[in-house]
Amino acid sequence: MVRMKDPAVRSLLIERAAHMLATRQPVTLRSLVDGTGVSTMAVYTYFGGMDGLWKAVRQEGFTRLAAILAVVEPSADPVRDLAALGAAYLSNALSSPDLYRVMFDASVELEDLAAADQTLHYLVLAVERAREAGRFRDTIDPLELATQAWTIGHGLASLVATGPLPQHALAHGLPLLTALFTSAGDQPDRCRRSVELGWHP
Repeated sequence: MVRMKDPAVRSLLIERAAHMLATRQPVTLRSLVDGTGVSTMAVYTYFGGMDGLWKAVRQEGFTRLAAILAVVEPSADPVRDLAALGAAYLSNALSSPDLYRVMFDASVELEDLAAADQTLHYLVLAVERAREAGRFRDTIDPLELATQAWTIGHGLASLVATGPLPQHALAHGLPLLTALFTSAGDQPDRCRRSVELGWHP
């Protein structure tokens, strides 16, 4: 009889590996499973080995981010939606700081690069909607503006999640995003109201 894989064991190993990496602990098969109640064979059963584990750890960060971004439903105000997507990005980083740190470790391959790219696509679609609604200029490149908005969120998340800045520093996102979207063509007062509606990290 074939034993079914337990998703809880897979998640446990991913979380533990991310934490060990983030806290600069040496990660070996034995140190990874020590105290977890599972054997070293579990790493091979669930990931095919340590290389597969690291890929899964990095991918899990993007998988969770995509799930959180998907919950942000499009509204009649695409600028508000952009701010809400940024807030969701920050919430994800702060709720899973260890996985967040590993997400951007380029030394580790991703299992599914397209799935990771899809997280940025949520922002691109919102920029396209804002452009179509006349909030942004027709000449705005959706990918470029989405990347700029992502950069603001990533900068704040990195500084707060890793400790240099306190959590209340997330409030800086409001003027930063307002300035960015205003430069893209939105009206300053209307833009600020929209960002205020969506920016609740």
